[in-house]
Amino acid sequence: MRAILDVIVPVFGIILAGYFSGRIKLLGPDSSDALNKFCYWFALPPVLFLGPARVPLEQVFNLPFIATFMGGVAITWIVALVVGVAAFRDRPAVTALALLSGTFSNSGYMGIPLFLAAYGPQGVLPAVISTVSYTLLLVATTVIIVEADLAGHGGAAKAVVNVIKGLAKSPLIVAPLSGLAFNLSGLPMPKPLSNFGELLGAAAGPAALFAIGLFLSTRSLGTLVGGKKLAEVGWLVYVKLIIQPLATWWLAGYFGLDPFWRGAAVILAALPTAALCFVLAQQYKQFVERASATILISTVLSAFTLSAVMILFEGIRPN
Repeated sequence: MRAILDVIVPVFGIILAGYFSGRIKLLGPDSSDALNKFCYWFALPPVLFLGPARVPLEQVFNLPFIATFMGGVAITWIVALVVGVAAFRDRPAVTALALLSGTFSNSGYMGIPLFLAAYGPQGVLPAVISTVSYTLLLVATTVIIVEADLAGHGGAAKAVVNVIKGLAKSPLIVAPLSGLAFNLSGLPMPKPLSNFGELLGAAAGPAALFAIGLFLSTRSLGTLVGGKKLAEVGWLVYVKLIIQPLATWWLAGYFGLDPFWRGAAVILAALPTAALCFVLAQQYKQFVERASATILISTVLSAFTLSAVMILFEGIRPN
């Protein structure tokens, strides 16, 4: 419980700092958009590049763990899709961003610190693998759906061209693929490049969380979760904190993971929604209020649900 609070309290605190800076007019509404652009174009790409570039490939491709973790994501994504299409009936771009908010764990900015605190440096690898897998598989799928929907009219050929252009200029796609290509090249990582990436990437999490707080300060509670939004946000939080860990736990038994990797997969699945969901939603100007509310509420409630999961797997240790 202490390790969880050590991670969750600072995350929530940064959101509150952004919220209060907006409420007292220290920073205006445009600051949230500016911070978001900084995260999207400058701070996140180094994080997404360095992960695939530095982790040994034989460790990245831990197929039973990836199948378990991303399989849990896939099951949850499908369940959320069926309910979302039946109950909320938004355009594909909005639905895709909702599904991302219901399945994308905060494995980078909460998972890695949590695993460091609980298991030490030797226990961080599952969080790193999950972060890379999320980016290469889930974020890529979301960007493709959003770009295809927003490309919209003008015929199939034009839509395909627009999607390819969107993917080619998206730092959330280009950065991890470049990191993977660099890893495959076998070249040593230049120390200045590594230091530059770590320094710039360290700002991504705090800036994104602060931007969420700023955005929340400009919205009323009714705007965020009024009417149908409350039902959808509540559903996404339930999906994220309950359904995804249960689906992952079932798959971990099916694939026969050892106790540490099984526990790691379920703990990572039980993390709250990642701030990147807000970054992507604001970048596309879709689902922004609901993404913000999902991140905030899931972060608060995860103090209880994540504690229960950590207690369940108490005593596991890295191999």
